[in-house]
Amino acid sequence: MQYAIHRVSSSHAVHACLAATVCLWALLATGCTRGEARTVPDVPLDVPAPPPRLVEVVELEDTPIIPLPEEPVRNTPPRPRLTPTPRPDPRAEPRADADAAKPADDAVRPSPAPSLQTAPAQQEGEAERRVRLLLAQATSDLNRINVQGLNSDARQQFDTARRFVAQAEEALKSRNLVFASNLADKAAALASQLSGR
Repeated sequence: MQYAIHRVSSSHAVHACLAATVCLWALLATGCTRGEARTVPDVPLDVPAPPPRLVEVVELEDTPIIPLPEEPVRNTPPRPRLTPTPRPDPRAEPRADADAAKPADDAVRPSPAPSLQTAPAQQEGEAERRVRLLLAQATSDLNRINVQGLNSDARQQFDTARRFVAQAEEALKSRNLVFASNLADKAAALASQLSGR
């Protein structure tokens, strides 16, 4: 029985060795079918002759020199000089007519500069209503949230949404509607995400 097992395994080894030898010869034969590499024959290239150089001489006419136009005179009004108002000496005694001088001081003070408006008053009112609506929605969403039940990330988002609401209200007071609108949008988005958890 041992002899039969040994004989089967030796015939397999002979067949495997024979197959490996045939494969090795096949690989070597494919690489050596040609003795030299293909090359391009050494034929000189047919280069065309360069084109003839034709230089045309052109005589330039003398062109008259035209002077530049003078710069127009600018009519800028002179700046009015502001004379400093005399300050009363704090060491001096208060005068009896100090009450009479107060209305004159009010007339001297310049009125505050008007704020620049980038949108018409109607659009400004609509934008303010939209911001206030978003802030009310965000505040109501934030008030419904159980803060103690939030994890640390959600708590941080909750605090951020509260800050956005406060900053948007401050921006509304200073009439910065674009900034207030951005903050209100962010606060409403955070509040709706937190209330949906």
